[in-house]
Amino acid sequence: MRLAFLFAGQGVQKVGMGSDVYQKFPAARKVFDAVDLDFDLKKLCFEGPQEQLNDTNFTQSCLLVTSLAIAHAAVAEGVIPSAVAGLSLGEYSALTFANAFQLSDAVALVRKRGQIMASALPIGTSSMAAVLSDDISLIESVCLDEQVRALGICEIANKNSFNQTVISGNIAALAKATELLLAKGVRRVMPLNVSGAFHSSLLKDASVKLNKLLVEVSIQKPLIDVYFNISGQPELDIISALTRQIHSTVQFVSTIENMVNDGVDTFVEIGPGTVLSGFVRKIAPQVRVFAIEDEASIVKLKGELL
Repeated sequence: MRLAFLFAGQGVQKVGMGSDVYQKFPAARKVFDAVDLDFDLKKLCFEGPQEQLNDTNFTQSCLLVTSLAIAHAAVAEGVIPSAVAGLSLGEYSALTFANAFQLSDAVALVRKRGQIMASALPIGTSSMAAVLSDDISLIESVCLDEQVRALGICEIANKNSFNQTVISGNIAALAKATELLLAKGVRRVMPLNVSGAFHSSLLKDASVKLNKLLVEVSIQKPLIDVYFNISGQPELDIISALTRQIHSTVQFVSTIENMVNDGVDTFVEIGPGTVLSGFVRKIAPQVRVFAIEDEASIVKLKGELL
């Protein structure tokens, strides 16, 4: 068996996340208690309010710490991965778990990353939507449609599975794209629970600011394989990969395909919900997939694997 952890990205955050593992696992408690930020992260994760938790200013730090707490709780129970990946923000969780970042550096970095993204994407001006269709060429053509482009940016942000692609951009452009996609037979387009157009060219200027932060952070060679969003493969230049990641398409399908080709046959989703698990099952139905977020799911996982 070759096991990999997959770390969730923004959009899955919910009030109460991490509370159970904090109470039940010393390894998880150690992660939460090590964090020192300019807001009460534990209180926001455990008690909300949801509106603040959804603000990318705060979401990124909260999800990073929650995910790492869950992962270390699993490791303490004997579930050890040999490879990791993460969706968007989850890539920072994956890199921190793999010891490329120190926890304190990662927490400070994603806090600033969230602020940079929030300032670049004022609330209410841009967003993202998931398109449920296996016709990627149709989605690409709609993004390039003159009616859409006249209203702003609309680009492919995530290739999540063979039948789900996320588009990202200005609100008006997304609305027109949604209208055209539905008219052309796409069965559903779902707005996402995010505060801006992540992984779009609207964040190119933000990527320059992020790069200035990244070059100041101590980054080590990961202790286990990390598969990156920009290519779906391990990358040697972490700074370059993370700088481009913020405004580039997340290649999640390629990531899973490459991990499977490299021998991964068991995936464990880390974080609230089961969004990534659903993607993996569609991309690679032959592998085993689990999701953990609390004591019950960790105990169940341990029973299945060990």
